[in-house]
Amino acid sequence: MTTIDLRAPSPSSPGAPTGDPVADEQRSWFGEVFRFRKAWIPSLVGIAVLLVVWQVVGLTIFSKSRTVPPPTHILSTMKEDGWEFYWANIQVTLKVAAKGWFYGNVAAIVTAIAFIQVPFVERILMQVAVASYCLPTVAIGGVLILALPTGDQPKIVLAALSCFFTTLVGMHVGLKSVDRSSLDLVRAYGGGTWTQLMKVRLRSCLPSLFAGLRIAAPAAMLGTIIGEWLGSENGLGVAMVNSQQALLIERTWGIALTITLLSAAAYGVTALVAKLLTPWAPKVGR
Repeated sequence: MTTIDLRAPSPSSPGAPTGDPVADEQRSWFGEVFRFRKAWIPSLVGIAVLLVVWQVVGLTIFSKSRTVPPPTHILSTMKEDGWEFYWANIQVTLKVAAKGWFYGNVAAIVTAIAFIQVPFVERILMQVAVASYCLPTVAIGGVLILALPTGDQPKIVLAALSCFFTTLVGMHVGLKSVDRSSLDLVRAYGGGTWTQLMKVRLRSCLPSLFAGLRIAAPAAMLGTIIGEWLGSENGLGVAMVNSQQALLIERTWGIALTITLLSAAAYGVTALVAKLLTPWAPKVGR
């Protein structure tokens, strides 16, 4: 008696292969695009609802105090301030944040590799890394301003410290979470720990590393802004402090919105690079 598998897709179903490689590739691409758009629908709806509630609350509850202006007033003030005002400060902040992000992540990657290759180092320096993460950024910033020469060095160090620990954890977890059989295979062919690192660990750790880098991008922006608050001549943090002191509420909100969008953009760019470089990584939310 013939048994029919009712779970198998019929040739006419959307997910069934057609036998034509070109057609199957096109259908797969359209499926990826559809899933991408579908995943963004809840986020877009949530943002739209937030903006509507924000607008209503700003026009009603906070209409007299003006401490929470509606989005339309903020956008109007940003338009009046002009692109030149924001771009001049954005350039300064992004330059420092990029340098801090680079130096902090390079230090984290090198430290994570040292932890794997020399376990004795991990037992000593991991506690130092945890302590550096627990220290208040404002307190460190005050010390750095006194200890380092004037200029961007204190802000760069703050940005680097802000992203160091998250990248270190991501890289370290990725280097340790490898397929043991692959390590045994390299060892069986005479490879040592450095061969295992180059052939197996570095490739396997990329998804976990990029997970840390995604968090490190906005963290570097936060460290830069705090450094500008503590002492600087220009930048988005300085512009925000000046607008606060001048009671320019809409401008203050506009600068805060700009910082938020820049942090989100940095997160998104890092996620896009991770998707392009690690297509084998498991997809989240599918």
